[in-house]
Amino acid sequence: MTSPVPLAAVVLAGGASRRMGRDKATVVVDGSTLVERVVATVSERSSPVFVIAAPGQPLPELSAQVLRDEVRGVGPLLATGRGLRAAAQAGHRWAFVCAVDLPHLTMDFVDDLAVPAARLGVDVVLPWDGRDHYLAAIYRTSLADHISTLVAAGERSMRALVDTVDTQRIVMPEQRALTNANTPDDLPVAP
Repeated sequence: MTSPVPLAAVVLAGGASRRMGRDKATVVVDGSTLVERVVATVSERSSPVFVIAAPGQPLPELSAQVLRDEVRGVGPLLATGRGLRAAAQAGHRWAFVCAVDLPHLTMDFVDDLAVPAARLGVDVVLPWDGRDHYLAAIYRTSLADHISTLVAAGERSMRALVDTVDTQRIVMPEQRALTNANTPDDLPVAP
């Protein structure tokens, strides 16, 4: 299925990676880093692609625009807002926002979210498999200003965003694309 929705993509790569014990973005899986892998996947039909990285975070050469967090350790809400603002300035109404630690991400998965976003006209379409997956979801880029307001009020949680806008949850039971690589044991093993 190919979505009729033109999408930008925002890959959040600047997390602390505490449980992994090292920077998740640069962990190598099947010959490429997680950030290269996720950027390659979303680039299949999303353009532009923005990677939000921590200040000074080393990254490989990417076919994406790298934007640096202004402050380290603030969480994904501020980084999401930065990416959505960049996507809006690039002329997009929608962006797929994801974490860098999704080694099984596919564009079929993204399309399964993008089609309802266009059809329903909501602000956020996020997958639900018993819990919300904020960092594998479609966001309306105009939410950047709302995020700025939330951050100025001291919010850091993605829940603060999705609970205050028109959000549609799409049931996706046992979706492999949602499997995060949070620890070394979570990384795919080469056959």
